[in-house]
Amino acid sequence: MKKEENKKLVIVESPSKSKTISQYLGNDYVVASSIGHIRDLTTKGTGGYGVDIEDNFKPMYRIMKDKGSVVKELKAFVKGASIVYLATDPDREGEAISWHLYETLGLEVKPYERIVFNEVTKTAILRAIENGRDIDMDLVHSQESRRIIDRIIGFSLSKLLQKKIGSKSAGRVQSAVLKMIVEREEEIERFKPEEFWEIYYIFNKRAKELKARLAKYQGDDIELKYEDDASLVKKRLGPVYKVSDITQKEKSRNPKPPFITSTLQQEASSKYGFNASKTMQIAQKLYEGVDVKNKRIGLITYMRTDSVRLSSDFINQAKSYIEDKYGKDYYEGYKSPKQSGKNIQDAHEAIRPTSLDNTLEEMKDYLSNDEYKIYSMIFDRAVSSLMKSAKVLDERVTISNNGYDFYITGEKVLFDGYLKIYNKYEDDDAKALPLFKVGDEYNDGHIDAIQKFTQAPARYTESKLIKKMEDVGIGRPSTYAVTVETLKKRNYIKLERKAIYPTDQGRLTSKKLDEYFNSIINVEYTAEMEKALDDISEGNMVWYEEVGNFYKEFKPLLENAEAKMVRMYPIETEELCPECGSKLLIRNGRFGEFMACSGFPKCHYTAPREEMKPKGVGIVCPICGKGEIVERVSTKGRSKGQKFYACSRYPKCKATYTSVDEIH
Repeated sequence: MKKEENKKLVIVESPSKSKTISQYLGNDYVVASSIGHIRDLTTKGTGGYGVDIEDNFKPMYRIMKDKGSVVKELKAFVKGASIVYLATDPDREGEAISWHLYETLGLEVKPYERIVFNEVTKTAILRAIENGRDIDMDLVHSQESRRIIDRIIGFSLSKLLQKKIGSKSAGRVQSAVLKMIVEREEEIERFKPEEFWEIYYIFNKRAKELKARLAKYQGDDIELKYEDDASLVKKRLGPVYKVSDITQKEKSRNPKPPFITSTLQQEASSKYGFNASKTMQIAQKLYEGVDVKNKRIGLITYMRTDSVRLSSDFINQAKSYIEDKYGKDYYEGYKSPKQSGKNIQDAHEAIRPTSLDNTLEEMKDYLSNDEYKIYSMIFDRAVSSLMKSAKVLDERVTISNNGYDFYITGEKVLFDGYLKIYNKYEDDDAKALPLFKVGDEYNDGHIDAIQKFTQAPARYTESKLIKKMEDVGIGRPSTYAVTVETLKKRNYIKLERKAIYPTDQGRLTSKKLDEYFNSIINVEYTAEMEKALDDISEGNMVWYEEVGNFYKEFKPLLENAEAKMVRMYPIETEELCPECGSKLLIRNGRFGEFMACSGFPKCHYTAPREEMKPKGVGIVCPICGKGEIVERVSTKGRSKGQKFYACSRYPKCKATYTSVDEIH
């Protein structure tokens, strides 16, 4: 972009967003992008933290290496601009980016305003420009506090773990989540399954097979632990089964609230198998703008949110949409649902369509298949949240035989309400039952006794893990997906059929952190820290005092771990490097243990550890009769580098030979 004189400058984070906004503003405006953060903490000072600990943890910033040209271009725009609008994202991170832009671009001597909007639409942008404000330093200090604490923990623990046990990294939220995963795996391993039996009466009614489950005996709940128990029941049952009771109860099924970040990620995983990162990448594009009829349109509101609020403008539009398309009986209005997660910020709206004029039918031609799936979910969820509850009739038929009661249940929809739109997303196997009458008798069915075992707690899936993070109050909408991806990249977890398993390295990492940092690396402390960050953002706490409190607790823990944690790697071996003859070491990397030359950096030889196992010669040790004779290379004295043969059970068996012939 070339320099523009006397124009109004709008700075956003994303080039894609800048293209969309440029269409909404006239020739008096120039829209530029910072491409995210332009500054970060240096690696100077104590521990390379980039803060002055003695001066109330004052942060020390530098321009990021890849942002020099971006800053230079922005300064040129600022010089010629009549006013600068800082229009970064409407959250703490966005507020901090605006502050870094303010300081770096010299806006203290230039007219500027901080503007925020929850959707990239012309109406929202113009309204934001009319309601500019100063930078909210409480939000900035909250973000700075998070960054400083994460830097201190991340730098310190990562260096410690790399040196001691070969793990790649640790982090405040990351390690607390890893601890949850490891604890779940340990719970599964401790679990001892217990046998139990279920009995069903299976019969046909109007050519439809039905299954009634045994539930009670003489009015009391029945528990069948062993096969003998099930066999006794089968012996006591007579040939005739009679309908003894029919109960019907009308109930409401309420619509789900509009999406927030975590529920969007969970639903996309459940319905389409999308991981959290993919979901957020798609949502980001829908938010920043897609090309529709030669225009760029922001289709959804900001996708990093933990609030279920909806704007009055959207509610009014949805009212007309619902009543016109489905009838007045279907509109209910906004019900302000309760949220179960801890530390809800409620900073801005839920995720919703920017306009219901961008219908699913019309947008299908302009979106990829995956984009359409996410947009459809967001559209349907937001609209259905304002519809009336569904009315359903729960039915339970009791079929009795010699004091044993079998239940068969079903559900009949009386009024579909919000299900008119959202039924395709619901996991509901309940079906309406055929007509029964008390006194009906059946004698043509059969009994099926099924052996079962109690099940261990299920492993987390990515969506269930994110739900757990939300429930216990650790992480934020912007960090859910990043946390899971980091654990994968560090080889701390692996996914098999969507289930999350801790790796051996993940277990070791969690074990050592729990041993030395259990007062800080845990769910409770992490949730309390999130609450403290919220308090800072609201001006209720002094940011550097909270950082100081954390550091006072953390520093002695770190010093103790540095002194006492046993160093596992590198492990010296008796094997020699085939390239230079130096001893080989066992090191630990991203993909597990490997062999490396001790002569590094002069020698760069590495090999998978399994390739360095001593080569067997197919002869049982004649001394102990248990081990196998293997080929080795001497590492000591005059014979260093020479091949010899020894028992694989060394040092328990010290049999050695200079040649294979000598063994015989």
